[in-house]
Amino acid sequence: EPLETAARRELLEETGLDPLGDFDQVATYGDPGRDPRGWTVSVVFQTVLGYDESGTLAAGSDAAKAAWHPVRSLPHLAFDHDIIVAHALSHAAFGM
Repeated sequence: EPLETAARRELLEETGLDPLGDFDQVATYGDPGRDPRGWTVSVVFQTVLGYDESGTLAAGSDAAKAAWHPVRSLPHLAFDHDIIVAHALSHAAFGM
């Protein structure tokens, strides 16, 4: 399936969130050793989500601990995810 279609499906399956608009590809990460479980390539997208008053995430099996956090005070992130978040925050498409 196309990358954006896969990203939309995974977002919905793992969080219950349905984006409002298009996805914007931020970058692709695939350096050897970035994930100690084995070689992994991640294609990272950004999108805009609708406001949900409950703030509830319907976490799926791969995201059982999914939770909202202020972007300026994130908990410890696995692997190289801190680098990915920093890159996404500076990504020009969202003006951050």
